[in-house]
Amino acid sequence: MRAARLHAPGQMVVEEVARPVPGARDLLVRVEACGICGSDRHMFRGEYPTAKPVTLGHEFCGRVEAVGAEVAGVRVGDRVSGDPNIACGVCEACRAGRPNLCVALSPIGVMRDGGFAEYVLVPEGQAAVLPAGLDPRHGAFCEPVSCCLHAIDVARIPPGGSVLILGGGVIGLLMLELARQAGAGSVVVATRQAPRRELALALGASHAIEAGRGHTDTEILAALPGGADVVFECAGVPETVTQAIRLARRGGTVVLFGVVPQDDRVQISPFELLTRELRLESAWLNPRTHQRAAALISAGALSLDRLITRTIGLEDVPGVIGAAPAMGEIKVMMTREAPASGESRDENRAFP
Repeated sequence: MRAARLHAPGQMVVEEVARPVPGARDLLVRVEACGICGSDRHMFRGEYPTAKPVTLGHEFCGRVEAVGAEVAGVRVGDRVSGDPNIACGVCEACRAGRPNLCVALSPIGVMRDGGFAEYVLVPEGQAAVLPAGLDPRHGAFCEPVSCCLHAIDVARIPPGGSVLILGGGVIGLLMLELARQAGAGSVVVATRQAPRRELALALGASHAIEAGRGHTDTEILAALPGGADVVFECAGVPETVTQAIRLARRGGTVVLFGVVPQDDRVQISPFELLTRELRLESAWLNPRTHQRAAALISAGALSLDRLITRTIGLEDVPGVIGAAPAMGEIKVMMTREAPASGESRDENRAFP
């Protein structure tokens, strides 16, 4: 089969590899869609640890083509999404119900081969069965939505409370919709790109403010006097980490969600955290939220079509991951039947 393999930082190629063979409790999934994540770009640049060589791609959906001898709850032909975060189940964190903190975590698309390929192996326990008629591109959103749900859980948004989201990419926009569903009264999104601000307003943001200017804080505080009850840092850059702390109200909560490169550092004032009694949290991966995400997506509760800005084929994956996101880009999706490079896919095409 064909797969997009990362061999070293900056070196990713599509090549022929052996098709995986399912073990007793595995599913062989024919990939129909796999989303490109900002983490994939971090891995490409060597800013996030991975196995090498490895097939990237951790946001995937597809049809089950074969099952292992001990698989009981999933059938050939089912459409599934895969929770990529495989925990050991026996370490202290796993026994405490926090599999996202597993000391031996082995994520699909990071430490084992993932979904930028024609086929991927998924343990049965990591699969969520989706409706047969669901657009597989929507199914590929299960992983990012599940991670956002964990952040919403960690935040504990007060009923009618105010939320500030720093970063208007796909994660920030998903967080916007989920915060509204969690009961937020007002949600402000700060992002650099005008198309993303326009979409944020269409998706229910109270205000969408241009980020990266000297008076951004002033505009945010005009919309949220005193600061926000909850600030989600979704940009993954040091400057917005410190900005998030500045813009939380007294007694508020800051949730770190964006992936800052592992060698970057920020300066934080413990005195400020103490005297403003800020709760500084982080939300890592998706403990026990993948099935919830699948249920939301299956019910059509999120505006996913508006987040898909481009579909590409497998051969285009290395070039897209190796390049900076294009202006207005939100989610690029690799699909099984994509058009030639550079063309647009017919968004109304049915999936058999």
